Amino acid sequence: MAGNSFGQLFRISTYGESHGKAIGVVIDGCPPNIIIDDEFIQGELDKRKPGQSKITTQRKESDEFQILSGIFEGRTTGTPILINIPNSDQKSKDYDHNKDIFRPSHADYTYQEKYGIRDHRGGGRSSARETAARVAAAAIAKLYLKQLGIEIFAHVSGVGEIESTDLVSGNITSLLEKREANLVRCADPVVADKMLELIEKTRKLGDTVGGRISCVIRNCPVGLGEPVFDKLHADLGKAMLSINAVHGFEYGSGFAGSRMKGSEHNDIPIPSRDAGLHSETNFAGGILGGISNGMDISFRVAFKPVATIMQNQSTVDKSGNAAEIMGKGRHDPCVVPRAVAIVEAMAALVIVDHYLRNKAYK
Repeated sequence: MAGNSFGQLFRISTYGESHGKAIGVVIDGCPPNIIIDDEFIQGELDKRKPGQSKITTQRKESDEFQILSGIFEGRTTGTPILINIPNSDQKSKDYDHNKDIFRPSHADYTYQEKYGIRDHRGGGRSSARETAARVAAAAIAKLYLKQLGIEIFAHVSGVGEIESTDLVSGNITSLLEKREANLVRCADPVVADKMLELIEKTRKLGDTVGGRISCVIRNCPVGLGEPVFDKLHADLGKAMLSINAVHGFEYGSGFAGSRMKGSEHNDIPIPSRDAGLHSETNFAGGILGGISNGMDISFRVAFKPVATIMQNQSTVDKSGNAAEIMGKGRHDPCVVPRAVAIVEAMAALVIVDHYLRNKAYK
């Protein structure tokens, strides 16, 4: 099946299914001599793994990884890296009732029609379980970015109708501490409590709710991004829209910018003795002409409500006959708390790839 690889110079290819023996990733093009921190990689996976709190799916996966190649004496060698993550808590019987019917708003029908076969156990390859492999690969990308001084921070800025400020102007270490101090992963503790209350209320009703994640990339050098089709924001958009349940992406002023006048929206440069372009506003989101301008890169990602709900719903079977699907299994009432790690991961993969591509010019 095509479409399993991402990136050009720093390229990842993921493998595995939700209820297969394992999932994993092959990383090609990783620079040599990056010091590998196993605890950091596991920590990134722990932020995404299931069963971590009362508001996430209760599937219990440790997501303990195995690096099978590309590392010698604790450093990357420049050769392909293979990271394998065994599946240990599959309950395939939970999906037996789905074998011959299509779940509403899932990929069941499209996979069946495209390939003539589908893995009904948790959606197989279409499951968000696959994203653990991306997070593992991106942890190595983050270790490289850390050497370059580039920081990436994301947090839950909205759940349902509840909104938080983006909080992208604070110290990253402080924001991380605030984010990880609550189950929702919102860096605004007051709003986080309201979000948690809404998620718990929704879960008790057997329903789900969507949300938004805001992300900022700091200390990104000028010049990342390619004309015309590989613009930095275009690749960030593709990366985010490849995440399960993502229905929207905007950067900088986003859709709000379409309601402004040019005189309001222009970022006016101000004199500065520091390197790079500086302006009091950043409606451009740190990107001009598809190329990073040295200011903070900011964007937002919108997630739909999880399609599996704990309520019976009308649907159809493979023959087109009316059917009913039962609400059962282990699923997230709101996906965004676990998706924070995935958003950061895909951002890291884009930035590393474009950083290496930009080095080729110099």
